[in-house]
Amino acid sequence: MVLRANPGGQISPDEVIGRDQQIRRLWEILERQSLVLSAERRMGKTCIVKKMIAEAPVGMLLIYHDLEGLRSPLEFVETVFQDVERYLSSLQRTAYRTRQFLEQFGGVKVSGFELPKLAASHWKLVLTKTVEDLVEHQERSLIFFWDEMPMMLQNIKQENGEKVAMEVLDTLRSLRQMHPQLHMVFTGSIGLHHVISVLKQAGYANAPINDMYIEDVPPLSPTDAQELALQLLVGEKIPTEDIQATAEALTKAVDCIPYYIHHVVDQMKWSYSKVNAAIVTDVVDTCLTDPLNRWDMRHYRERIDGYYEGDKRAYALSILDILAVTNQPLRFDELFNRLKTFLVTENSEMVRDVLTLLQRDHYVIQERDGAYHFRFPLIQRYWQLHRGLTE
Repeated sequence: MVLRANPGGQISPDEVIGRDQQIRRLWEILERQSLVLSAERRMGKTCIVKKMIAEAPVGMLLIYHDLEGLRSPLEFVETVFQDVERYLSSLQRTAYRTRQFLEQFGGVKVSGFELPKLAASHWKLVLTKTVEDLVEHQERSLIFFWDEMPMMLQNIKQENGEKVAMEVLDTLRSLRQMHPQLHMVFTGSIGLHHVISVLKQAGYANAPINDMYIEDVPPLSPTDAQELALQLLVGEKIPTEDIQATAEALTKAVDCIPYYIHHVVDQMKWSYSKVNAAIVTDVVDTCLTDPLNRWDMRHYRERIDGYYEGDKRAYALSILDILAVTNQPLRFDELFNRLKTFLVTENSEMVRDVLTLLQRDHYVIQERDGAYHFRFPLIQRYWQLHRGLTE
C-alpha cells in the first residue's frame, strides 16, 4: 500500500499506523467498563475509534455518531433512536416500546425518524425505552461510540441550562448501571472535565463518569512516527538527501503527532525540489506562523478565554508565558516566584489549581520530581512565536 499525505482529511483505517497496541488495550478496557478517550486535538482519537469499529472483534454491536451539532436532549435522543432503528430495521424489527410510548404524542415520522416535539419533556423515558428496545433484540455486547460528547453537553448547557446538561449525564450513567452489557465511549476535543466543573459550580453534586475509565491518547512512538514519515516521503516521491535523517528530524519537530507529519510532508512536496533535515525546521516555523492558521494553532490561545474563568485566565496565560521560555522544568516554588513578576499574588492555591487544569488540557506536564514544563515542544514553540517571547 502506498501512503499519500492527507493533511486534515479522513484517514482510512488501513492507513492508520502505530495504534494496534493501544487499540488492543482499549478493547480490554471495554470488556469491563465504559471509556472516556481523552487527548489533545489532532492526536488521532477519531482515527483510532474508526479503526476500532472497522476491525472490531466478533460478537459486538458498535454504534458510532458525532454529536457536535446537537443542542438539546431531544436532538440527542432522536439521534440515538435513529441509530437504533437503523440497526433494528436490518433485522426486520422496530423499537416497539419506544414507538408505542410515542403514539400518545402523535407517533414517529418514519421518514427521517423525527420525534414529535411534544415528547421533549419526556426525553429521558424515550431514551430509556430506546435502549431497552435495542438490548432486547440481541445478545451481543453493545458499545455506543459518541464523538464530541463534551461539545454536545456544552451546547445543551448554553441552550437549555445547567440542570438539563446534568440530567443528560445522570441518565447515561443510569443506563450503564441498568444494562451491564451496555458500554459507552465518550471522545471530544473539549475536555469533559471543563463541562463537569462548570456544572458543579452550578450545584451539580454527582460524579457522572466515575464508572468510566479515562484513557489518554498519546502521540505515536518515535519508531512508528518515523515509519509514517518514511512511508509518506516515499509515497509522495519526495527527493531527499538522507531519507532516514529527514524522517527523524520531521517526527522530532512535530512531537510524533501524525496530523502534523502529514502536513509537513505535504508542504515539502509542493515547496521544495529536494529536502533534508535542516529544511524541516523552516517548514514547521512557516506553518506555525501561517496567517491562514491552517494548523489551527490559535486554538491553544483562544480556548483559554473560553474555559478559564475570572482570574484563572490571567494565571494560565502568565504560567504558560513563563514555561514557554524556560530551558528546563521549573519546580513549583521557582515558578511561583517568577509568576509574581507578572501578577500581584500570594495565592499559591490558585496557581496549583490552574496548573492542574493546564495538565488536564495537555499544555503542561509534571515530572516525578514535581517540576513543570510544556508537554509538547511544538506547542511551546508556537506559544513563543505567537506571544513574541524570547528565551
